[in-house]
Amino acid sequence: MSDLDSSAFFSDRDYALFEAGIKLGALYHQFVGTPLSLSGIPSLEKSIENSIRAQPYVLDISVQINEDDVRAQLNTFFQYTELKGAMLTVRVVICYGSAKVFASLEFDEKLNYPLMKIDKIE
Repeated sequence: MSDLDSSAFFSDRDYALFEAGIKLGALYHQFVGTPLSLSGIPSLEKSIENSIRAQPYVLDISVQINEDDVRAQLNTFFQYTELKGAMLTVRVVICYGSAKVFASLEFDEKLNYPLMKIDKIE
C-alpha cells in the first residue's frame, strides 16, 4: 500500500460528489421497503432526514413522500403499504471543503424510474 495523500488526486468537488451519491444510495437502500401508513408519512420523512443529516458533510436534506402514491397502494384491510422509491422526492446539499453539491432523488416519469442526479455544483 502507498501512503500517498488522496487530496493530491481528488478535489473537494470530487469528494462532495462522491458523498452525495453515497447519501442518496444509502437512503434508498435503507428505507425502501419500510412499512408505511398514511398517518406515518410525516414521521418517516423526519426519520429519513435525521438519519441522513447525522452523516458527515450533509448541509441540508428534505424528504417528501407522495401521499397520493401511498394512498393508491394501501392494503385495504390493514391500511398500510411499503415505501417505494417512486414515492420519494429527496433533495440533499453536501458541503465538502470549498465545494457544495445539490443532489436529488425523484421519480422520472419518462424513464419510469426513481432517478438520483446531481442538480448543481458550486
